[in-house]
Amino acid sequence: MPRVVILLQKITLGSQPRCFMTALCGLKRSSCETRASCWGLRRFAKSCKRLEKGKSNACQTFNYQELVQAELKYYKSKSHKYRKLEDWFKKRLEIIWDKYASSNNNSVMHVDGTEYFEDDGCIYRKLKNGSPKVVLCLDQLQFLQTKDDQFQRIRVSPDQRYLASSIRTLSEESTCVVVKLDPKPVVAHVLPQAFSFEWATDNCLFYTILEKLRSQQVFRLLLEDLRAASEMVYKESDTRFFVELTCTKDGKFITINSNSKNSSEVWLIDRMHPLEEPKVVQRRLPELIYHVEHWKNQLCILTNFGASKEYRLMKAPISSPGMQNWKTIYAVKEKHRLIDMELFDDHCVMILKCYGYLYLHVFSLKEAGAVKSIQLSSPVQPPVSLQYSMDEDELYIKDDEAWLDITKDYKVTRLKAPSMDGTLVPISVFHKTTLNQMNENPLLVHVYGAYGMDLNVDFKPEQMMLLEDGWILAYCHVRGGGELGLSWHKAGRLDKKHIGVDDLRACLCYLHTMGYSNPRRTALKANSAGGVLVGSLCNVSPDFIRAVVLRAPFLDVLSTMLDPSLPLTKEDQEEWGNPLSDQRLFKYIQAYCPYQNIKQQNYPSVFITAYQGDQRVPLSGLLRYTTKLRNAVAANKCNTTDKDESLSIILDIRPGDDHFGPTDWEQSLHEVARHYAFLYKELELDP
Repeated sequence: MPRVVILLQKITLGSQPRCFMTALCGLKRSSCETRASCWGLRRFAKSCKRLEKGKSNACQTFNYQELVQAELKYYKSKSHKYRKLEDWFKKRLEIIWDKYASSNNNSVMHVDGTEYFEDDGCIYRKLKNGSPKVVLCLDQLQFLQTKDDQFQRIRVSPDQRYLASSIRTLSEESTCVVVKLDPKPVVAHVLPQAFSFEWATDNCLFYTILEKLRSQQVFRLLLEDLRAASEMVYKESDTRFFVELTCTKDGKFITINSNSKNSSEVWLIDRMHPLEEPKVVQRRLPELIYHVEHWKNQLCILTNFGASKEYRLMKAPISSPGMQNWKTIYAVKEKHRLIDMELFDDHCVMILKCYGYLYLHVFSLKEAGAVKSIQLSSPVQPPVSLQYSMDEDELYIKDDEAWLDITKDYKVTRLKAPSMDGTLVPISVFHKTTLNQMNENPLLVHVYGAYGMDLNVDFKPEQMMLLEDGWILAYCHVRGGGELGLSWHKAGRLDKKHIGVDDLRACLCYLHTMGYSNPRRTALKANSAGGVLVGSLCNVSPDFIRAVVLRAPFLDVLSTMLDPSLPLTKEDQEEWGNPLSDQRLFKYIQAYCPYQNIKQQNYPSVFITAYQGDQRVPLSGLLRYTTKLRNAVAANKCNTTDKDESLSIILDIRPGDDHFGPTDWEQSLHEVARHYAFLYKELELDP
């Protein structure tokens, strides 16, 4: 019998594969990370009034442009002490990235023997036994405005008559370009603001558009229609929901996935009959999340339906797909986080995580039987290609096995810190094997804890440099994230948000108690919504840490949730709560919100990176936070004899980039180098 294999391309052992099921996490790309209040400044009292752009509230004048210029001048005056270190780290980072360059190859799409791939701003097509030919280059497109634009999604029509590709521009916007491939590639259509898209037939493309971070309409374009006009086929009326298109793996259906943070609704488009109306699988219900795949004339439904409220795989007939006909095939165990799912000919592979360990669960779709479990290991391992044989129950490494030698130099430890209520919070710790007495070694702690998302522990070449320098890296998997399943997220959302702060504080205490560094050698790092936990901890326990690095941090929950005119507030209220309709939630959010609780006291040094093109965490909110924090620190110095002259509070404003930071490789390295220079200087380390 031939060997049946699953090829898992470029999975980092022990890290998280990229999830292709948006509904699986109960989140969308447009809102997987939240943002702070926008230009319109709000008073957080009950008498808050709408303000004009660039105007002031009753107590304070807020001139945006003057503050930006003043902050840029301040940064220039303070950054000189980090400049030499930044240049030095930049050179080291280039060497590190070159060392692991083979783990960052461009992906290749295979369609009936033809290869499609992107390289250096061009999309290529390589026919079987042929040489690569250019399909489309960015410099051909006159509507592009910056050199940072880049290709994102690529979709090829069923008979390879057309190719569609989205091009990322600034502020998270994208444009879809449709190319007719034969006889010579030529641009046939340009679809501004197109976000997700899938081919039904060779001349029928379905797509969504993204406006102000919202995607709520689906359009159908018939390319060979003489009018070539787009027709709207679906419209979402609830602003909490985000619409995205995917295609089932067997290519039978296009799915319209309409998801809020805590509810789903899926519609099916038969690719053979694209002019028919979409058909709903199951109408949305509060707290019901589901995602649909198709397998041998049945629907495979990944859902949290059931008493446990954790994910399970269920099946239903195409003819009657409602939840009354769902039957369980497989259930995720308690404390397990479902990362991804793949359907094969007769088998299903679930990728799971439990207390920081990554597993494959493999089982038959044809008949009930044993579930095979394969553990993957080591987040310090560069990505490798894996091949698993279902018949032999063996896992094979396809890449150069010399990569495996790196793991022996580093130790990975899984800890469980007892939080205030007795719950054990997982911590993943990495350091060099040769470290013994570690209470004087620097410690960098990462945290996120929101939206049911995992804290990213993927292999990162730049972190290998810290490990080589003797740093300890710790990842605190606090409640509010999704590391231990849906219940872990639920335990840290809405009126339980403070639990994430308690968990983070408990993790720091436990790490120090176990001999991992000490407060004056400890730094915290967080992105986006992780800023809520870090900012709150700095207000209540500033002595636990010496320095903080925040990237596009969310720091003013209350003002944001009070302003429904902002693009993502209504859907984010499912995570943080609605203080406009619930006075109890108003007071609760006010009690932990980082911006609202800045006080006159000592603080750790803080480095905030902000992006002028960020629509999720606009610069205006971070300007207010930084100003208020500096004023509180200055007032504390005037009123106490304990004056820490080495304290730094820096706002690094980056022009143009959006919430996800620079797309240019050089600029990305510079950003990391700035962060490392700050950490080494503030922790008084000799590099």
